[in-house]
Amino acid sequence: MAIQLQQVSYTYADRSMWRQTALHGINLNIAKGSLTGIAGATGSGKSTLLQLFNGILKPTEGTVQVLDVTITAGEKSPKLLPLRRRVGLVFQFPEQQMFEDTVEKDICFGPLNFGFTLEEAKERARKAMTDMGLDLALLERNPFRLSGGQMRKAAIASVLAMDPDIVVLDEPTATLDPVSRAELIALLERLCREQGRTIIIVTHRMDELLPYADSWALLKGGELAFQGSGQELAADPAILERCGLTIPQSLRYWQAVSTRFGLGTEKPLLTAEALAERIAAVLEERKNAAGTEEMGSGHE
Repeated sequence: MAIQLQQVSYTYADRSMWRQTALHGINLNIAKGSLTGIAGATGSGKSTLLQLFNGILKPTEGTVQVLDVTITAGEKSPKLLPLRRRVGLVFQFPEQQMFEDTVEKDICFGPLNFGFTLEEAKERARKAMTDMGLDLALLERNPFRLSGGQMRKAAIASVLAMDPDIVVLDEPTATLDPVSRAELIALLERLCREQGRTIIIVTHRMDELLPYADSWALLKGGELAFQGSGQELAADPAILERCGLTIPQSLRYWQAVSTRFGLGTEKPLLTAEALAERIAAVLEERKNAAGTEEMGSGHE
């Protein structure tokens, strides 16, 4: 497992009497090399959960196992700097954290802080830019003169430049146009499949990720309400409403199509293209069956 949480709770507290438990008894497993989606209504504990993955927050109860590092509530934590290089955390609107006058300097910042030479950092920057589908000529540009989509990709490249085993992204498609959103999700899936990275994406646009994610974790009121595959989620979409989430359009379409054509026993299809092909196939099958019946009647 890339990440394993056992009975993990987290409580925010200050020196006054104020306390708020954000997570309650979470048991969560995320496989190495998988693409995992995390969803939940506002205040469900998503952001708190992400910060446990690289030690920004430490559990107040339970154990967090990330790769070969174990963090247990009430015990002295191991050195977390190496873990933070292996677990790249991309916050929502990561471009707001860019501050250098060139894209290259911004992407090199992380590797240089982790002890890489300038030439090594530049090589990592070039590879990360390529991984994100960006023209290397942009390295010399001011990051604030890039398009919104380019800036978002460059910000993610600054995390990839540290070559993390796990990449955790909080709403990576927020504010992007539909074309840029689809392109970014496709790039992240490719990083997962081709490079074997573990990719974890928090999203409220489940439609974008549903066809690609290997597994989902849904949070409700700081508790884990669901963990399973998209196919399992499609079999019981009402769980989304119970978690305060909107049922994705692709699931609504599948429900309508499976009811209309009697496909309830089949594996759910979660893309418009797959649904269209299946509907066309069903109509063709029915047309052929009707033709066969008419031919049989004509011989009687």
